[in-house]
Amino acid sequence: MATLIAPTSFSPGADAEALRKAFQGWGTDEKTVIAILGHRNVYQRQQIRKSYEEIYQEDLIKRLESELSGDFERAVYRWMLEHADRDAVLANVAIKSGSKGYHVIVEIACVLSPEEVLAVRRAYHNRYKRSLEEDIATNTTGHLRQLLVGLVTSFRYGGDEINAKLAKSEADILHESVKEKKGNHEEAIRILTTRSKTQLMATFNCYRDDHGTSITKKLLDNASDDFHKALHTAIRCLNDHNKYYEKVLRNAIKRVGTDEDAITRVVVSRAEKDMKHIKEVYYKRNSVHLEDALAKEISGDYKKFILTLLGKKD
Repeated sequence: MATLIAPTSFSPGADAEALRKAFQGWGTDEKTVIAILGHRNVYQRQQIRKSYEEIYQEDLIKRLESELSGDFERAVYRWMLEHADRDAVLANVAIKSGSKGYHVIVEIACVLSPEEVLAVRRAYHNRYKRSLEEDIATNTTGHLRQLLVGLVTSFRYGGDEINAKLAKSEADILHESVKEKKGNHEEAIRILTTRSKTQLMATFNCYRDDHGTSITKKLLDNASDDFHKALHTAIRCLNDHNKYYEKVLRNAIKRVGTDEDAITRVVVSRAEKDMKHIKEVYYKRNSVHLEDALAKEISGDYKKFILTLLGKKD
């Protein structure tokens, strides 16, 4: 359910030449950059990058960085990276941001499949010559460190089997853990970092049935510190990441001063995957199309590029 509109056939060489032409002369032809890169999937973008380097002995990404600026440049740069490499960059930026960025680490670890998380860890190691776990552990402490490291190193079972008895008992364990800040956080961390997503959804359903409220609502009441905020984010991402991303976008638009970085992260990360689902959730929740809401808040070439990735026709 991607929103990206990409051609089934294309010429990497012709695209490379058109981009080169867009860079020449007085100022950059941003319209051509958007028309080409905003309509190419990850495989096609890598082929264009390869052709560009072979023809011009220059890295296309570095050239784009020098030609573009601001939010537009950042969005195009992240779009041009392969998925795992992009998430490695996002994780590194998040770690450097401290507590403001921990939710991004949780997103990556909880939304992606076990194989995809493993690929991100490899990409991180290749790019920064350190492990993702090492950088997280260096920059966090206590239960937050245990949770974040546990999430990024987890290799969850991906099947559909559910143990109903286990779901009920672990729902009670989570209830005890979150109802008071002195609860057994190690047990909550163990459950969230080891169980399959299917098993966890059964556990969250048991929690709601047995305790009369969702675990996310209960956590939100207590989410005053970084650990509880990360716990809340993890559960929301594991339970329904489309609803989670809808809220990220809603908050990015509604806050005083639009959060372009959050908009870029969600759109660039999900445009080739399930952005249509996120758009549907957004419309259902807000009675306005996501493209229309964004169009009022962002501007210029950045706006054109983001709307192109969201499937808006020229």
